[in-house]
Amino acid sequence: MLKKLSILIIVLTGTLALQAQTPADTTKYWTINGNSSLNFSQVSLTNWAEGGDGSVSGTFLFNINANKKKNKHIWDNSFDVQYGLVKNASESLRKSVDKLSFSSKYGYKINGKWYLSALYDFRTQLAKGYNYPNKATYISNFMAPGYMNFALGFDYKPSDNFSAFLSPVSTKFTFLADDSLSTVGAFGVSPGDKFRAEFGAYVKLAYTQEDLLKNVDLETKLDLFSNYLDKPQNIDVNWDVRFNMQINKYLTANFGTTLKYDDNIKYVDSSGVEHGPRVQLKQLLGVGLTYNF
Repeated sequence: MLKKLSILIIVLTGTLALQAQTPADTTKYWTINGNSSLNFSQVSLTNWAEGGDGSVSGTFLFNINANKKKNKHIWDNSFDVQYGLVKNASESLRKSVDKLSFSSKYGYKINGKWYLSALYDFRTQLAKGYNYPNKATYISNFMAPGYMNFALGFDYKPSDNFSAFLSPVSTKFTFLADDSLSTVGAFGVSPGDKFRAEFGAYVKLAYTQEDLLKNVDLETKLDLFSNYLDKPQNIDVNWDVRFNMQINKYLTANFGTTLKYDDNIKYVDSSGVEHGPRVQLKQLLGVGLTYNF
């Protein structure tokens, strides 16, 4: 799967790079941009009296945005992949970062900066995940969980940098396409079921800012969902923040965080004991080679 995905990304990046070299055309309605990064770090210790553990890690990041604007029609698409591995000298190779997401939103201008819009959003991961140091049983997999949102609503776009999508009519599906995880009822899905359906309100905010500081760009997306039929006061949250810091033409530093909360997902510690839902936080910091297109 990873090999096929890598080939697809390379071909897509090459195609977009060739398109980017085409002279500007006043009839061009598409705006395509993105970047790919490969971050790497290493710690090597030999007879180190103060103690420590050597490690090597690598992270691949790929993001592409394809947006079309013509007359009263607007269509925004984004695709994001993150995958990382880390190897400590005293431990086996482990997954550190794993994300696959796609979002598509169509809008028709109805008044000024407001659009009548429909949105599709998808998120999952590529490989199995473990609750380390417990390596006996995996706790996640591809499409386990997988999340899909379908929503109808109104999109406020005062500029190309900001969007506020508000939907009073939205569905959220949580998929468990893995028999072992389905059997135990992971990620809020009832034991034995393959998916959970929810109906409620959905909000998606997106903001980008080039040169927030000199050579520092900001990207952030916030997703909020309230289930009308089950504890609507408990809001599901998914918030991504990423800073891209340009060192030179090809060398960049990336800092990103993801904050999640889902009232249906219970926290399970490394001993296998289940607790109530918790705020989940992921942080990523890396320096490496980047190609922008």
